[in-house]
Amino acid sequence: MDFSFGSEEKALADSFRDFIKREVRPLEERLRPVYTETDGEDPGLRRELLKIRRRSAELGFYSVDIPAELGGGGLSYVGQALLREVAGSSGSFLAIACLSGPEGPTGLVQGMKPALQERLLPPFLRAEISACFALTEPDAGSDNQSMKMRAVKDGDEWVLNGTKHFITNGQHADFAQVFAVNDADKKAAGGVTCFVVEKGTPGFSVGKTQAVIYGGEGPCELVFDDVRVPGENVIGEVGMGFYAAMQFLTGGRANIAAMCVGLGDYLLRTSVEYARNRVQFGKPIGKMQGVSFQLADMALEVELARLAAYKLAWMADQGEALIQAAAFSKLYATEMVGRAADTAIQVHGGMGLTRELGLERIYRFVRILRVVEGTSEVQRYLISKSLGL
Repeated sequence: MDFSFGSEEKALADSFRDFIKREVRPLEERLRPVYTETDGEDPGLRRELLKIRRRSAELGFYSVDIPAELGGGGLSYVGQALLREVAGSSGSFLAIACLSGPEGPTGLVQGMKPALQERLLPPFLRAEISACFALTEPDAGSDNQSMKMRAVKDGDEWVLNGTKHFITNGQHADFAQVFAVNDADKKAAGGVTCFVVEKGTPGFSVGKTQAVIYGGEGPCELVFDDVRVPGENVIGEVGMGFYAAMQFLTGGRANIAAMCVGLGDYLLRTSVEYARNRVQFGKPIGKMQGVSFQLADMALEVELARLAAYKLAWMADQGEALIQAAAFSKLYATEMVGRAADTAIQVHGGMGLTRELGLERIYRFVRILRVVEGTSEVQRYLISKSLGL
């Protein structure tokens, strides 16, 4: 098994690090006072985020995971994991946002009809427009197969009715990638279809915003009241939407795992540096076993998460089945980085609790990762199913 990096991947990672150092970090430092004061709820912050994301797209980072024939970078999965780790390892949330997430181009674009690709894909890849992934419903969170949103065929159109919630970027998206049941008997086994619903479509509206612990503008509800979309807005095949959703979630789990490895590495480096320099009782606290052993455990867990993340990426490049490996990696990496953030705050003591260092912000952010893209319990369920239980 070889998941070493090729020369192209190394060069791209070095270029991304340089971009973060040269353009992203200075911007983040300039915006830090505004973020601290508003906890991210400021229109100016969003404008700056969009600008730096478009700059990332100009440099070719934003759409590296989209095939070259569609205008993306066509980077290997191992290379994608490397860039996600680099972003996390910088400790910069803006750097993480410079790579495509749920609001950006994903594998779902490959299922768009040619006319839709021609119209939406170029500005999408340039980060001039954004999307959202609309799967979760009030009564269908972890149990997505219980979704109630319906799609009914009416001539050459589909009529959508239902509500989605906890939709990241839903209030800003130029179009939503929406999953609805078109055959209640088949449901997930061939009865769910994915549709593109563009902003401004009659009957499509944004409901309430749902604040979360991380701060800033949280996810929101999307409401569909007799929304009509043309047949060309179907993504992939009719009835095969649930499989597309699971592929999206598997990719999201891989991205999260690699990002967590980077964040864990950042927390480790930050904590080790502090432990070397913080003197108490006449010596650096890193010389005290109570601290040094915590950091040793953190280093071990970061490395194990790294191995799992890159094995998953390597398997994806080989075209192997990924459900179990993605569950392994996402589960371990998200729980690892939660422990790492907690340890980092403990090592920093009172300073770790302040907003000055930004550790509390990471602590809040990584707590979300054990819920999104499938909770830790869902990952354990998938693993148990893969064992035949």
